[in-house]
Amino acid sequence: MNAKQTARPVILIVDDTPDNITLLSSLLKDKYLTKVAKDGATALQIVEASKVDLILLDVMMPGMDGYETCRRLKQNPASADVPVLFLTAKSQPEDEALGLRAGAADYLTKPISPPILFARVATHLKLRAANLSLKAENAALESLVQERTGQLSLLHDATVMAMATMAETRDSETGNHIRRTQNYVAALARKLQNHPRFAAELTDENITLLYKSVPLHDIGKAGMPEAILLKAGKLDQDEFEIMKLHAVRGRDTIRQVEEYIGGSNGFLTYAREIAHSHQEKWDGSGYPEKLAGEAIPLSARLMAVADVYDALISRRLYKLPYSHAEAVEIMQDGRGSHFDPDILDAFLAIEASFADIAAQFRDAENGKDERAGEK
Repeated sequence: MNAKQTARPVILIVDDTPDNITLLSSLLKDKYLTKVAKDGATALQIVEASKVDLILLDVMMPGMDGYETCRRLKQNPASADVPVLFLTAKSQPEDEALGLRAGAADYLTKPISPPILFARVATHLKLRAANLSLKAENAALESLVQERTGQLSLLHDATVMAMATMAETRDSETGNHIRRTQNYVAALARKLQNHPRFAAELTDENITLLYKSVPLHDIGKAGMPEAILLKAGKLDQDEFEIMKLHAVRGRDTIRQVEEYIGGSNGFLTYAREIAHSHQEKWDGSGYPEKLAGEAIPLSARLMAVADVYDALISRRLYKLPYSHAEAVEIMQDGRGSHFDPDILDAFLAIEASFADIAAQFRDAENGKDERAGEK
């Protein structure tokens, strides 16, 4: 078989009458390759095992009739898009309607008119070729869109990380603090994903958005005076009041972005909530708004646990780092006062994961000082 022959469309003839098979094969052999099945079961086996471009199907056959064969062909992914043309002596309108409902592309009555047969076969082969071409183009386009979307996502993540790192650097913080808190928040959210209080919000998509928004939690520090950010030692009351403004400025910075683009999205909403409210406390004693309980956005309540834990285990200019065990004990004391009790319980259930994340993203020289509050 030469290359020209293999490029020809393949037509499967399904008929239990030898004379009909001989006639159809002789009519089609000059333009098409033909395969033959004498019953529906054999036809199903052929399309499963080999390439078929069009099927000519008799209705009245022993065992499985043409209608049932057609239905099964359309249910099979291997043959669902292969056009089926009924060739039958059953010429009543209700017979044709039954065939089309079974999934046939066309319905021709016997005796066969060769010009009509040639025309219908050619038309449906062209339609199938066009559909296959369109599917291939759509697949290529979808692949290109996914590739470009991935590139834009990487650019977005890199831009956010650069902005966040600039803000942290002014506070002598490291990029690893950002990576640690991202992973803490994601781990907490996954642990709480099936909790009745949080399941509706903590979808897979929203957990990804939370992870991506965490780096901007201290973006407001970019507007803080360096004398306060870099002071060796604890802040006095006046300095602390100024420092507290970083939460408001962080919210306002992200709000300006939302106004610029004429709206918001999940990422910006979470980033704004976290920047503004991650220093709030469950009992209402935090800042900047003294929000309490569930008035504090869930995103900020998750961030509060992540941020405090990381502050406790990290070295500061005014303190040595606490051990993981010491940090967990301090965090327990904040259950129901500083932290949402259910979120703190989730932290306690996976505290070993927090230790692993901290070890994975530890600072090479952890001598940094964070001015978000006296934690």
